[in-house]
Amino acid sequence: MAAPKLEEISHPPMDQLQGLEYCIDSNPSWGEAIALGFQHYILALGTAVMIPSFLVPLMGGSDGDKVRVVQTLLFVEGINTLLQTLFGTRLPTVVGGSYAFMVPIISIIHDPSLASIEDNHVVGRCVEIGIPMLILFIAFSQYLKNFKTRHLPIMERFALLITITVIWAYAHLLTASGAYKHRPDLTQMNCRTDKANLISSAPWIKIPYPLQWGAPTFDAGHAFGMMAAVLVSLIESTGAYKAASRLASATPPPAHVLSRGIGWQGIGILLSGLFGTLSGSSVSVENVGLLGSTRVGSRRVIQISAGFMIFFSMLGKFGAFFASIPFTIFAAVYCVLFGLVGRFQDLHIDTFALFLGLSVPEYFREYTAKALHGPAHTRAGWFNDFLNTIFFSSPTVALIVAVFLDNTLDYKDSAKDRGMPWWVKFRTFKGDTRNEEFYTLPFNLNRFFPPS
Repeated sequence: MAAPKLEEISHPPMDQLQGLEYCIDSNPSWGEAIALGFQHYILALGTAVMIPSFLVPLMGGSDGDKVRVVQTLLFVEGINTLLQTLFGTRLPTVVGGSYAFMVPIISIIHDPSLASIEDNHVVGRCVEIGIPMLILFIAFSQYLKNFKTRHLPIMERFALLITITVIWAYAHLLTASGAYKHRPDLTQMNCRTDKANLISSAPWIKIPYPLQWGAPTFDAGHAFGMMAAVLVSLIESTGAYKAASRLASATPPPAHVLSRGIGWQGIGILLSGLFGTLSGSSVSVENVGLLGSTRVGSRRVIQISAGFMIFFSMLGKFGAFFASIPFTIFAAVYCVLFGLVGRFQDLHIDTFALFLGLSVPEYFREYTAKALHGPAHTRAGWFNDFLNTIFFSSPTVALIVAVFLDNTLDYKDSAKDRGMPWWVKFRTFKGDTRNEEFYTLPFNLNRFFPPS
């Protein structure tokens, strides 16, 4: 198919996102930047606490073990975020723990050759926290976003911090009043502000270090399942990078910049394994969504949030205090922030692909949660891990279906509808003069890694 002409591009780079207060290389005042960075840190806590809270009990670990894993995950998350913003894509993205690795990790936990302890809970929900959180966050970030204090749009800029503080206090009142006293264990763990035992189990000072859980072991079957998880995390991260570039008012990252980011993500996954975080890493989509909510795409803000992750991961009691926020609060926030990421995407995904991308992984997640293994459970463990991991990811399923439909239907005359002309300008590093400003490596390192 012939390449579309540049004049067919309907969205010039400068018009990608209107009303942005701070772009990728402009910075708010230090006070505002620190507050925004802390907000990204609070949001990153959701995944950093949820993954260990689910996996550590399955491994027979104690509350103290869970706290150490949470601290280690945050510590490595801070390092990976700094590496990505300095030497990777240089986009304002948080690189945190990934759910893509859950299926192969659960498979490893329940390997008959390894000790395993099943933890059967009754699934519980606390809508009395989740629904108010969802409504309040939407109200503050969308309907009251024009409210200003001293010319600062405080509701739009800090809606997450304000809402979490209010609902967290409300959840504490429910906990203190005994509202969850006779509820199932999982409901209490997700809803109570004192059930996770994070604060009491956390040490005052603890610095994570490599191989702190002992020497690593290797199994070819487990490694194959992890390869599928890595594939999923790369697909998710690539989409998140492109979304972050737009929400930070930068040009879409050229191919070699994306490759650079994926390379550093590989190093990040290696660090995750060395430190023992129980999970690999990928770009946090919810933190990308927060860029759109606050209209602040500053790289410095994300680097400050990485500083908070490293600092509070070493000061255990303080980090555990913030990590005791109920999971349901984060779940409500994710619903809004994922929508913000999708709202600014230019890729027109077929409705059928979008539906399958939502429904198929949801089926795999529910099945895995109840049966502790995925729907694919043949005698070939590596094959099960590969299929269950691929179909566990919404972006991966949507991409597979969308690519198949786009390339098997009448695609020759639908290049413009597929968004192809819009991307032509950004396929090479020299396609836009501002690429040098946005993506050049610091310390004159570009002479060793010349752009292609």
